[in-house]
Amino acid sequence: MAAVDYQQLLQDVMAEALGGGARGRSADYIPALAAADPGAFGMAIATVDGAVHGVGEWERAFSIQSVSKLFTLALALAEGGDGLWRGVGREPSGNPFNSLVQLETEHGIPRNPFINAGALVVTDRLLELTGDAVGAVREFLRTESGNPEVGTDDAVAASEARHGHRNAALAHFIASYGNLRNPVDSVLAHYYAHCAISASCRDLALAGLFLARHGVRVDGSRLLSRSEAKRINAVMLTCGTYDAAGEFAYRVGLPGKSGVGGGVLAILPGRGSVCVWSPGLDAAGNSVLGVAALDALTTATGWSVF
Repeated sequence: MAAVDYQQLLQDVMAEALGGGARGRSADYIPALAAADPGAFGMAIATVDGAVHGVGEWERAFSIQSVSKLFTLALALAEGGDGLWRGVGREPSGNPFNSLVQLETEHGIPRNPFINAGALVVTDRLLELTGDAVGAVREFLRTESGNPEVGTDDAVAASEARHGHRNAALAHFIASYGNLRNPVDSVLAHYYAHCAISASCRDLALAGLFLARHGVRVDGSRLLSRSEAKRINAVMLTCGTYDAAGEFAYRVGLPGKSGVGGGVLAILPGRGSVCVWSPGLDAAGNSVLGVAALDALTTATGWSVF
């Protein structure tokens, strides 16, 4: 098998994505993110041996937002095991990521860990297990990426908190059913803080390698069993891109987790992980150029879980 020229591959993918025309709109419901250039672009691939390649603004830190939910889920499962699933489901919601609609009929059990309601439950469990949910995520990202500068952007976290009425409503509603174990204000503070972590495409691609390595961390220790890693990848494929997960699976064919900061982290099991960043979003909250780039990557290479 011929060696892959990752740098040329990324250059070609970036050119195809940027040539498509559409850019989307930066998230405006979080004021601290509204000024981001919707046409900015970065992309990095990290291979399972730890090599990393990038194009564009691949080393520029951005607000990872809901990409952080992948790491809270992995850490909560690693610390507490499958009992987590008693408080959160594994099914697509079919509704916007901040919807309250299903919580009442489903008795305070969110559909999956990647919508806001589900991520609040996972944050609560990680807080209970570790005493510091955001600290656990931050230290994991620093260790796996090798970048000690990864941390929360306090201005973004404060902006989210000031405009977080719907998240507060979700948290209180979940708590009313006894599905939060910590005070609502504490859960929200840790939730906003891990969503407001700033990291680059390089950092996230390296941090995501534990899933490409079937649960094994950068130091060779095992975070998750092979089966647990498989299951997280499965939930990412079906639920990781809000209510457009079917479209993402159709176009890209990889497990992926997006965030309204414009990042998308996708896993190539056994091969590596890839992170794309571009702040312009589609109506579902996914990066327009990020999804286009991942579509171009898997189309060009045939890398897919299908």
